[in-house]
Amino acid sequence: MLRRDKQLRTQVYQLKDAAIFVLSLWLAHFIRNSWNFSFLDRQIESFDKFVWLFLIIIPGVPLVLESQGFYNRLLLCKRRQTAWILLKSCALCTFGIILVMFFFKKADLARSVIILFGATSFILMMIKEELLRWAYRSRFGQLQLKKRVMLLGSREDTDKMRSELAEKGDDNFEVVAELDLNQGSVSELIKLLHERSVNSVILNGKHTYFGQIEKAIQACEIEGVEAWLIADFFQTQVSRTSFDDFYGRPVLVFRSAPEASWQGVAKQLLDFFGAFLLLVAVSPILLLVAVVIKITSPGPIFFKQQRCGVNGQPFTMLKFRSMVTNAEQKKEELRVLNEMDGPVFKLTNDPRVTPIGRFLRKFSLDEFPQLFNVLRGEMSLVGPRPLPVDEVERFDDPAHRRRLSVKPGLTCLWQVSGRNDVKNFKDWVRLDLEYIDNWSIWLDIKILWRTIPIVVVGTGAK
Repeated sequence: MLRRDKQLRTQVYQLKDAAIFVLSLWLAHFIRNSWNFSFLDRQIESFDKFVWLFLIIIPGVPLVLESQGFYNRLLLCKRRQTAWILLKSCALCTFGIILVMFFFKKADLARSVIILFGATSFILMMIKEELLRWAYRSRFGQLQLKKRVMLLGSREDTDKMRSELAEKGDDNFEVVAELDLNQGSVSELIKLLHERSVNSVILNGKHTYFGQIEKAIQACEIEGVEAWLIADFFQTQVSRTSFDDFYGRPVLVFRSAPEASWQGVAKQLLDFFGAFLLLVAVSPILLLVAVVIKITSPGPIFFKQQRCGVNGQPFTMLKFRSMVTNAEQKKEELRVLNEMDGPVFKLTNDPRVTPIGRFLRKFSLDEFPQLFNVLRGEMSLVGPRPLPVDEVERFDDPAHRRRLSVKPGLTCLWQVSGRNDVKNFKDWVRLDLEYIDNWSIWLDIKILWRTIPIVVVGTGAK
C-alpha cells in the first residue's frame, strides 16, 4: 500500500478506535451503576464527573495502540496477535488513567469504573475487529479494499516485485496481469486493462526500455488508471504526478483522477448516509411506484442491467422499469433514430417507454433504486453516469475511458447542465472530465443542490 493511502486509513481507524474507547467509559459507568455488585457497597459518582477523562482518552488511545504496533498489522492477521496487542493496550490505558487520576487528585472517583472500562474497551475492540474481519472477507469488502494491480517490466523485475508482495503478505493487492514491456506492446497493455478491470499498474523500469515505459504511462493516463513507476533508478519531476513510496522504494504516481484524501473520506460518508436517509425518506413513494408499475404493465418491477463501474468493472445497476419488457431487443431497430452522436443511445419520444414510465422519467423516479447501488459501494451520489457495458466497448476514443476512473453517480455536471441540449457524446465526456479534474466535496454538494429543482420540477429529463 502507498504510504499516503496507509496514513489516511490509519487516521480513520484511530478516530474510530478513540470513539470506541469513549463509548467503553460510558458503558463501564452504566454497568457499574446499574448492576448490583455485592462486594462493592460504595455508591459511584454521576457520569459527568468522569467526562473530563475524554481529554485523556481521545488523544491518548491512538498513541498507545500505535506504540503497540496495532496499526502495522496485516488486515487479516491472526486473532491471537490482535488479542495480545489489545490486551496490552487496554491494560496500559487503564493503568495510565488511574495514574492521571492520582496526579490530578481525582482518586476519590470510583476506580471500579476504570477497571470495567479496561475490560469493556477490550471486548468492544475485539468485536469491532471481528466485524471488520467479516467485512474484509465479504465479496463487497474485497471489491472496496483490494486493488487489482498489473505488473509491468522485464520478466526479472516483475518476478522480483511479485515475490516482494508475497513476502509482505499484503491483502490489499491482487495481481491480475503481468506484461513484459520488452517483449509485449502497448496495445497488449490496453487490452489487459480492459479485460481485467485494472485499478493500478506497477512499472518496474530498471531493465525496461524507457521509450516503452513512457508509452505505457501515457496509455494509463488516457485510460484513467493509476501508474506507479518504481523510480529507484532516477530522480525527476513530471507534470501531474505525486511522489510516494511503496514498501520503502520511491514511486512516482501518475494520476488523472482524484487521489486519496480526507475529502474522499467525506465523500464516502456523504454517499452512505445520504443514500440511507434518502431511501428512508422516499420509501413510501418507492413502494407506491412499485405497485403502480406492477398494476399498469406486465413484467418485473425493476430493470437490471450490467453497467461499467470504476475502471470498467461491471456491476448490476437497478432502475424502476419504465419500458416494455422487450425494450433491449427493440433497441437495435430504433438505432437509426438515435439523437446522440457517438456510442450511446438517446431518443426523445422513445416508443418503448410505457405511459407510467414517461411520468417516472420526467421526475427521475426511475433512478431512485440506484440508491441501493450507492449503499453497496458500486456508485456514488455524484459522478459520471454509468453506461451499459456494450456502449463502453464501442468507445472510439481511448481518452473517453478516463470517465471510468471514478465511481459512477446518480447525478453529475451533465445532469445539471441541460442534458437535453447535449447532442454530442464528446460534450458529455468533456463535462465528466471537467468534473473529475476539478473535483472537491464542495463541488459534489453544489451539484446535489442544483439537482433538487431539476428533479422536483421535472426539467431536462427525457
